[in-house]
Amino acid sequence: MQRAPALFVSHGAPTFALEPGLLGSQLTALGERLDSATAIVVVSPHWQTCGVRVMGAPRPATIHDFGGFAPELYTLTYPVPGLPSLAAETAGLLIEQGFTALVDGERGLDHGAWVPLRYLRPRGDVPVLQVSMPHNLDVDSALRLGKALAPLRDRGVAVVGSGSLTHNLREARVTREAEEYAKAFAAWARSAVLAGDTEALRDYRTHAPSALRAHPTDEHYLPLLVAAAAAGNDKPLVIDGGITYGVLSMDCYAWGVH
Repeated sequence: MQRAPALFVSHGAPTFALEPGLLGSQLTALGERLDSATAIVVVSPHWQTCGVRVMGAPRPATIHDFGGFAPELYTLTYPVPGLPSLAAETAGLLIEQGFTALVDGERGLDHGAWVPLRYLRPRGDVPVLQVSMPHNLDVDSALRLGKALAPLRDRGVAVVGSGSLTHNLREARVTREAEEYAKAFAAWARSAVLAGDTEALRDYRTHAPSALRAHPTDEHYLPLLVAAAAAGNDKPLVIDGGITYGVLSMDCYAWGVH
């Protein structure tokens, strides 16, 4: 069985579902290179729990976990099969690595999962399950979470960390002009990923320019560490997604893409 890739995807604002911008078509092209994947496991900051929960619903619902947007956004769905047997296997791997993990048979897909997946696998033909982020996840436990999920790749399961390469919503605005600090942070992250410098990514608060401004909180950055840890020593592919709303870098990375 061909080893499946690890991905970090910037899911941006919920409006990404209606406004593909620079990234949408590139994710679709990338998804065409994932035809051998037997399933997709997604970690998103929009599902945070006490301990880790693994989505075990056979037909996960589409959750519209946002408010105040255009009505048509709430009509979008991503009907995709789940895979309860994989959920149980994934929970077992997490438990083996010291996490407290349970299977949740009711949970659906939040927008951090279904919005990018509508571009990545628009046919919805690959089973998807989500893994929650613990409330107390930090840089070290994010790396440990990624390493715990890494064996799934040898079973043909793609591991996706969905977050945002920069995420300062207080400064988001409708503009085409990208803030210099967001560009600088994205450039630093790209260099660290290409160099395979996981330690620099781990210590981004110390090393990255404008780290606090780019990420006032950690939750949208941590999926990058999950994906990087799941990637191991594989070489990364950079997908330039540009910057939306002036401050949201949409850059993505893929490891182990053949």
